Amino acid sequence: MENKIAYYRNKINITQEELARIADVTRQTIISLEQNRYNPSLALAHKITKALQQKKIEEVFLLK
Repeated sequence: MENKIAYYRNKINITQEELARIADVTRQTIISLEQNRYNPSLALAHKITKALQQKKIEEVFLLK
């Protein structure tokens, strides 16, 4: 799975730390996600999608 977390995060100008706080995870989790080293649960993918102001999980997370 690939993702566009960094792209959308930079687009709305929030830091990894801010995204982590909103999604209720650690900054390390956000780093791992952005580097495609970790696949999130559906619940976490939903939280991150909403935090990044996107409507569909598929806009942020891409199945390959």
